[in-house]
Amino acid sequence: MSPSILLLLALALGLAGWLAARARAWTFKRAQPGVRLAALPSYHGWYVALWIVIPAVLFALVWSILSPNLVLQSVLASPAAADLPTFGLQRQTMLAEARNVALGNSPAVFNPAAADLVEPFRSALNFYSWIGLAATLVIAFLGGAWSFLRLRPDFTARTRVEKMVMTILLLASLVAILTTIGIVASLVFETVRFFGMVSPIDFLFGTQWNPDPMSNPLNPQGDRYGAIPLFWGTIFIGAIIAMIVAIPLGLMSAIYLTQYADPRVRAWVKPALEILAGVPTVVYGYFAALTIAPGIRDIAVSLGVSNASSESALAAGLVMGVMIIPFVSSMADDSIAAVPGAMRDGSLAMGATSSETIRKVMIPAALPGIVAGVMLAVSRAIGETMIVVMAASTAANLSANPLDSMTTVTVQIVAMLTGEGSFDHPATLSAFALGFVLFLVTLGLNFIALRVVKRFREAYE
Repeated sequence: MSPSILLLLALALGLAGWLAARARAWTFKRAQPGVRLAALPSYHGWYVALWIVIPAVLFALVWSILSPNLVLQSVLASPAAADLPTFGLQRQTMLAEARNVALGNSPAVFNPAAADLVEPFRSALNFYSWIGLAATLVIAFLGGAWSFLRLRPDFTARTRVEKMVMTILLLASLVAILTTIGIVASLVFETVRFFGMVSPIDFLFGTQWNPDPMSNPLNPQGDRYGAIPLFWGTIFIGAIIAMIVAIPLGLMSAIYLTQYADPRVRAWVKPALEILAGVPTVVYGYFAALTIAPGIRDIAVSLGVSNASSESALAAGLVMGVMIIPFVSSMADDSIAAVPGAMRDGSLAMGATSSETIRKVMIPAALPGIVAGVMLAVSRAIGETMIVVMAASTAANLSANPLDSMTTVTVQIVAMLTGEGSFDHPATLSAFALGFVLFLVTLGLNFIALRVVKRFREAYE
């Protein structure tokens, strides 16, 4: 039985418990009209429902992790598995084919030798599905019965429900925090391993990036891991060209929509502008590769530039800038709209023009939100991969010419982790070092944004 069915069963039992506990609380009130309940009947219902749903859901999640391994062990212990290969891809393929047929996801097995495993898989799946169902029912019943028997007129159900909800919210927060800590720890661990093979000086200050995943890992050739071209490509494409496009267009569109546009125009233009944020990056990549990059090359050739590349940093940066316009525009729009109207009216009353009011009053007052939007857009641009792959190539060039092909840190992370090299090879581990540097850069941008926001927010409070 799938985990989704167990979850639905737990929710249905929780609803039944909620109705039963609520009805019992009402009987308390009717049986003793002069006695006031310590909590509303609905809180009695939520108390019982939570004690039914939470243990059952936790068991269903744990069971979804354990049951596949139990099913596999049961199948491997059957006589039909005696002829399986000891290990290897063929063994895994046969087991996967038999499991898919047993689950009904495939009509038949491709390998005839896997046909004998279908029935053991089907029997094991049914057996452990019924065990999961029975255990879920038992756990839900025990939790519901224990909580139901505690109900009485003076029972503080509301306080207990609020404590349970607060605990759930705390655990949800801890999951996010622990996930972040785990990501950082894995990056640091693998980065330390990489720097044990390649000198940090060669990595951070080298000017040649040409790792060879098939080379001898005992001789890493540290001079081939110079990441300066990658850092420069990331900054040049994502933080210079893209920002030259996104900041002026995003800020001017926000000023127009908040200060000049007719409400009917704003009602159409603002959603249309924000649609850009929902376009998949691969679509932007195709647009950059098939339209913008050839157009830039043709224009450059017509101007006498003979070495213009069909894959250029300029094409990727321009399209990336268009992609992140909504990040700048939306944050600036909300920030400008949130400026108190008294500030604008006071400036106009003092004789300032609309443009002077916008430049000297509205923009400075909304600067924290504008800076936050710009930093968000920069972080988004630095982490972009697909547009660079399709429009700027994977060549690590250290050049200030926007018509040259370049690459970024994220593109090389994908290239190193999706190859066929071993995870113990410095070429693969270099992806973690690049990711760690990218993490530090993003963290630094967020820190700068917070400092700017704090400074100017204090100035206008």
